[in-house]
Amino acid sequence: MDNEPQKYRMSCTLTFGDIYGQIIVWLIVIFISLASTLALWSSTRQIYALATVGLILVLSLPFLLFAFVTTLLNHIEFSPIGEGETTETRDATRPAPEKSVQQPA
Repeated sequence: MDNEPQKYRMSCTLTFGDIYGQIIVWLIVIFISLASTLALWSSTRQIYALATVGLILVLSLPFLLFAFVTTLLNHIEFSPIGEGETTETRDATRPAPEKSVQQPA
């Protein structure tokens, strides 16, 4: 009986395209908050304009972080490592090197 625990390879498949929509939504939120600040800006309402920007950013940041973290966690994969495989990190854009098997003479 083998008491050695099973080894797993962790790989992250997250790409920029997976979070591109989240970045666009965040930019839209920022531009809307700046537009509301300019709409409220006057000599008597400057504090309300700054409070509006702060409130929008503070309330939207947790939702942005939650969306990004859940997207990241959904793109992390664990796969078991078979006999003879190594745990070294490999560049995902290059194929794995072929293993040469020598025949006994």
